[in-house]
Amino acid sequence: MSAYFSLCLKAELAQARSMILLGVNVDHCATVRQARYRNAGSSAGGAIEPDPVAFAIACERAGADGITVHLREDRRHIQEQDVRRMKEALATRLNLEMACTPGMLEFALDLRPNSVCLVPENREEVTTEGGLDVIGNRERVAAIINALSPAGIETSLFIDPDERQIDLAAELRAPWIELHTGACSEAYAISKAKRTAEFERLRRAAAYAHQLGLVVNAGHGINYVNVADFRTLPHVHEFNIGHSIVSRALFTGVDEAVREMKQRMNAS
Repeated sequence: MSAYFSLCLKAELAQARSMILLGVNVDHCATVRQARYRNAGSSAGGAIEPDPVAFAIACERAGADGITVHLREDRRHIQEQDVRRMKEALATRLNLEMACTPGMLEFALDLRPNSVCLVPENREEVTTEGGLDVIGNRERVAAIINALSPAGIETSLFIDPDERQIDLAAELRAPWIELHTGACSEAYAISKAKRTAEFERLRRAAAYAHQLGLVVNAGHGINYVNVADFRTLPHVHEFNIGHSIVSRALFTGVDEAVREMKQRMNAS
């Protein structure tokens, strides 16, 4: 191998390591289905559409690095059938978002997804609002991490950019965290000063979590506009994006929606 080729290969590998991965959340595809077929008794087949599993496979083919689904207690969008079919059909990674409940732990251990992201859950919310309070739920979170780890399931904690929450995530040996970017996303419509302040919180939190050895993911409210800012956060391994990609796909198709997001995430 020539010295020049060796240098080029090292440069390509370094660039690949610095690329932010894209996990596509397909919940809102299921939301459209449930608006018409919530009482159909099945989650796919015949006239029942759209199929979130088919959407997830299309996202993979377009370049998504993983698929995220949130099986909620009230089953308002994703259904158990969807998750089990995805586990069998996906070629990349399945990330299961779930509440810290015994029932969901039992489901996760039976399903064996690649990873689990623990999230708060409120029946009144339209989508997940705010990060998980790891401090207030220490025992439950610890029990789930300790149960999933021996099964080879990596656990991520969806938390606000708060050093106390990050400290406890590291103490409980959660290998991943996902920083909740919702407050910063919402600030785009409020004021530049608030947006700047929220972004600085995220920046400090990402740097601090990386310093503690945690893998740093981020998600909630990231879209084709604000991703230009979020992509500059330090040490981010993966973005989990759903609503924006599902919305864009209505106009451009799945392939273009995923490709454009990946390009914007990693624009040179």
